Amino acid sequence: MLDHLIQRAGKSVPVTPLSEKRLPAWLKEQSAQLQTWLRAAGFKAKPGRWCLVPDGRGQPARVLVGVEEGLDRWSIGNLPGALPQGTYRLDDTISAAEATAYAFAWAMGCYRFARYKSEAKEFARLVWPKSADRALVERLAKSIALARDLINTPAEDMGPPELAEAAKRVAQEFKAKFSVIVGDDLLKQNYPTIHAVGRAAAKAPRLIELKWGTTGPKLALVGKGVCFDTGGLDLKPAGGMLMMKKDMGGGALMLALARAIMDAKLPVQLHLLIPAVENSVAGNAFRPLDVIKTRKGITVEIGNTDAEGRLILCDALAEAESGKPDLIIDAATLTGAARVALGPDLPALFANDDDTASDLLRHGKMEGDPLWQLPLWKPYRRMLDSKTADINNVSDGPYAGAVTAALYLAEFVAPTTKWMHIDTFAWNARTQPGRPEGGEALAFRALLAFVTDWAKTANPASKIMTKKPAPRVAPRRSPSLARLRRR
Repeated sequence: MLDHLIQRAGKSVPVTPLSEKRLPAWLKEQSAQLQTWLRAAGFKAKPGRWCLVPDGRGQPARVLVGVEEGLDRWSIGNLPGALPQGTYRLDDTISAAEATAYAFAWAMGCYRFARYKSEAKEFARLVWPKSADRALVERLAKSIALARDLINTPAEDMGPPELAEAAKRVAQEFKAKFSVIVGDDLLKQNYPTIHAVGRAAAKAPRLIELKWGTTGPKLALVGKGVCFDTGGLDLKPAGGMLMMKKDMGGGALMLALARAIMDAKLPVQLHLLIPAVENSVAGNAFRPLDVIKTRKGITVEIGNTDAEGRLILCDALAEAESGKPDLIIDAATLTGAARVALGPDLPALFANDDDTASDLLRHGKMEGDPLWQLPLWKPYRRMLDSKTADINNVSDGPYAGAVTAALYLAEFVAPTTKWMHIDTFAWNARTQPGRPEGGEALAFRALLAFVTDWAKTANPASKIMTKKPAPRVAPRRSPSLARLRRR
């Protein structure tokens, strides 16, 4: 990816980004010959569309590319794989923010999951824009590529041991403390639900842990690492199982975020936890209506073995909570209900502190990497009641699946600890500029921008923000939900 951004070149073709609104004024300043060419080519500067302008000898003289109004981070991502081989440069008239955004888009346009491909794909090269924040672009590109590669890798080559090894490499890169608890040692060290979910697999379950930083507020990241999910004894149909290599997408997202935090040297005490399992079928698989005692001591009745993600997360959240963090963020490919509600591109956000959630939503809007807040609607907690245990791992009906899953996790976080839960698809359902179909670190840029600001302003002594929180970006809610709240 970053190999296709180069320091300098003797000869390069200029690239001019244009919005539809700016195009008419720009055309008036061009030659009649160029105006005629663009009319013939039908170039309208629609985002992602591009036009190659030849010189008198038929050689590329300029590239025009359509971009969104404002700061467009993706449209130029079409160019590396579409332009003729060669070296290109961005117009010097662009701002520093645009230079950074366009360089990022070019880098991501060069991403390709090629581990199993016999033929390499070549991309056009871009000269680094002088005003671009090169360190930020490299940080974003490397971390997102890490998450994408982990998610895209089939489960045969990305099981719990391989995911742990990937985390270990990240820890070694930044001299972080790394440890892993494997197999029956999970029982000995009181992680019973992680063990129960993963014990039927050929590759033993494990809890991956990384610690970094000694000063600043305490930040705990928890990511679901189900490397493959058959559904367990409540077996998924073939269609439902087809994409389950991506069920560790939450763990990949949190590992990528941890990598970026360490790379940026943010002033935080970082604690990363990834419970890594395969939910498989065997004679020793956990069963429907089994009761398991969690690390926190809460007993859980298994209403469905295919609701395994929340089971492994609850032990990890209890461990994260024990370190008295100032903030916990967890991410998981947790429910189909969130996808039904919000679609594949928009992760669902749940939080027990509205100001913290609003700040993340604001950064998501600023970064063009949005999330949407759904309510931790406490009256629905009754749907998780069990006649046999303290709680059931699934609700007693078909409604509010994403909400009840979040409410289950909330049982394992103290109400006084700020906590955000992200229910993500972790996958691009269709190819877009810079975002090929496949694994994706949705909300990664929003999270990194949020943590960067939070690290500077959080006061771990008083556990309040030292500056006034940003105005809340409230998600729109349906009138029916508003009426329920008023009741």
